[in-house]
Amino acid sequence: MKTRILSGLIMVPLLAVLFFGGEVLRIACFIIGVGGLYEFFKGFKSMDIHPSYPIGCVFALLLYLIDTLRISSGIYRPELYMGWLVLLVVCSCLYLFKFDERKLEDGMATIIGVVYIILFSYHVVLVDQTAHSLLVWTIVFSAFGTDIFAYFTGYFLGKHKLCPKISPKKTIEGSIGGILGSMLLCGLFGWFFGSGVYFVHTLAIGALGGVISQAGDLTASVFKRKMGIKDYGNLIPGHGGVLDRFDSVLFTAPMVYYYIIFVL
Repeated sequence: MKTRILSGLIMVPLLAVLFFGGEVLRIACFIIGVGGLYEFFKGFKSMDIHPSYPIGCVFALLLYLIDTLRISSGIYRPELYMGWLVLLVVCSCLYLFKFDERKLEDGMATIIGVVYIILFSYHVVLVDQTAHSLLVWTIVFSAFGTDIFAYFTGYFLGKHKLCPKISPKKTIEGSIGGILGSMLLCGLFGWFFGSGVYFVHTLAIGALGGVISQAGDLTASVFKRKMGIKDYGNLIPGHGGVLDRFDSVLFTAPMVYYYIIFVL
């Protein structure tokens, strides 16, 4: 537990990235995205599946170039994003043209990795660019808050296993504690920093995020079990790699963005 707590404190400086937002946040999300993608693709190699990391990096760059174009022009062009996705599928299929060297799984893993890691993490940037950019903080409070409260609630009170075949240490009690912790942190943030205007919405985001972030964490665990690895990397002591730390953010960020789009 001590190693986990100390390692968690290392993540505190990352809050400065959210504070500055804008270009600093975009650069950070891009770096985390391509770093997480490298770890994700490396995990596939243990299954003798070889997705294309160069394709992943190119499409990460293209996505952020589209974002730059949108910012500079001030015009939202949804067809550019659709074109990006279509081109990704086309290039991943062309990657299979070395028929004797590559398997169907190589192309499919390339698509999954870019969408799951690059596109999902990009939603943090999208939230920051909305009229409700303050809510970008709820992504962190919900994802990390759920993880922290679930861990300690499960450690002290956990008795009933949540998904023993996927993550043996997770408990139902810990899951409930994580959801309540997410609601507490997001609710307090909305009350004190949103002048009460966002309070109901941040509570809702906290509740949804508590569930979604755990789904993201369990999804990452499913991938790791299928890959036969314990962690995606060893960059952060006690936490594993970049993707081990940000796996819950990958699901939480899109949820917050579409909550803003469809509810606020």
